[in-house]
Amino acid sequence: MRPLPSVTGRVAVLDRRDVDTDQIIPKQFLKRIERAGYGEFLFYDWMKDPEFELHATPGASILIAGRNFGCGSSREHAVWALDDYGFRAVIAPSFGDIFRSNAVNAGLAPIVLGAEELAAVRDAVADVNELTVDLEQLVISHPGGLRVSFPFDAYAQETLVHGLDAVARTLQREDEIAAYEASHAPRVDALAL
Repeated sequence: MRPLPSVTGRVAVLDRRDVDTDQIIPKQFLKRIERAGYGEFLFYDWMKDPEFELHATPGASILIAGRNFGCGSSREHAVWALDDYGFRAVIAPSFGDIFRSNAVNAGLAPIVLGAEELAAVRDAVADVNELTVDLEQLVISHPGGLRVSFPFDAYAQETLVHGLDAVARTLQREDEIAAYEASHAPRVDALAL
């Protein structure tokens, strides 16, 4: 997983509530086993509409969404599609619990902001469409001077900032694991198998 200490970029606004994972990536595109290639199917049905919000900001790397974003089924593909499309952070009032976990595990930052903070950020990007989401400092900043702090789980912060998946976290303790294994006799003779 690639590290995500911060992201600076254009912002797309999708002001819709309860956007579920079926809308983010429809079921007919879930046949692949790799994580790449889902971006072209992001919001597949909505993208057919020339007035769809995402068409207004091509190349956006930050998405501002409505409450309960990513609700519904537990498909990781929804996060993979957002990432493959180019998003590195999603800012919303709330997220589906499983989506939030999948996002962190895949390297996409799910940032929760209260109503007032979110309104201030939306107003700022209406003037100049750029934000920086700093996951090391836990601050969203705008070139116009706006700075908004946000809460974030310390474990999720470390995961994203350092790009640590479950395997990378385990490998950080490789010396401890080797010491433990050296001090304990194996339960099974692996050579006898």
